Amino acid sequence: MFFLKNMERRVTLHPSYFGRNMHDLVTSKLLKDVEGTCAGSYYIISIMDTFDISEGKILPSNGLAEFTVGYRAVVWRPFKGETVDAVVYSINPQGFFAQAGPLRLFVSAHLIPSDTKWDPNATPPQFTNNEDTVIEPSTHVRVKIIGTRTEVGEMWAIGSIKEDYLGQSGSTESTDPWRGLSSADTIKIEEQYRDNAEAMETMDGLYKAQAYKLVRFYD
Repeated sequence: MFFLKNMERRVTLHPSYFGRNMHDLVTSKLLKDVEGTCAGSYYIISIMDTFDISEGKILPSNGLAEFTVGYRAVVWRPFKGETVDAVVYSINPQGFFAQAGPLRLFVSAHLIPSDTKWDPNATPPQFTNNEDTVIEPSTHVRVKIIGTRTEVGEMWAIGSIKEDYLGQSGSTESTDPWRGLSSADTIKIEEQYRDNAEAMETMDGLYKAQAYKLVRFYD
C-alpha cells in the first residue's frame, strides 16, 4: 500500500560544494541517497518535495557541512494479505522467486495449486497444469503476500497463489517502472551463468538456501 509520509534526514556536503546553490545541492544529494531505498518496513519510492532545510553545521572532525532536511515522500509498505503483480525471475522444484517492484517474493511449491506440478523436462523447466497455466522465468503472476521479512537494506516476502484469481496473469507489460529494471538485471545475471554448470549449481543452492530460510521463518 502507498502512503505520503513526512520524513527527516541528515545530509552532508563536502566543503568544495559550499556556495550560493548549496540548498539545491542538498536536495540533489537527498534524492540520490534516499529514492529507491528500503527504510525498514517500507520502500521510499519518490521524494515529492522538501519543506525544511536547516542551516548548515560544520562537523569539526572532517569539515563537512551537515544539514537536517525535512521532506515529503511517497512510500510503499507491503502488508500481509495484500495482492501484488510480480514477474518471475527464478524457478526451482521448491517454488519460484518473483519481483514486485523493489520487493522480492518467494512462493513455495506448497503454496501453488495442487494441479500445477513441477516439470523439469520442459524447456525451460516450469510449473504447469498442462492446460492454461505455465509459470516460468518472465511469467507475470498475481501473488497474495502472507508474510514479510526485513533484512539489512531490503525486504523479502512469502507469497501464495493458492487462491481464486491468483497465479499466472494475462499482463504482457508492466506499469511499474521499478519492476522492469530489477527483473532485467536478474535475468541478465542468470544468462551470464547459463552455460556454466558449476556456477548454475551454486546459484541453485543459494536459491534453495534462501527459500529454506524463508519457509522456516514463516512456519
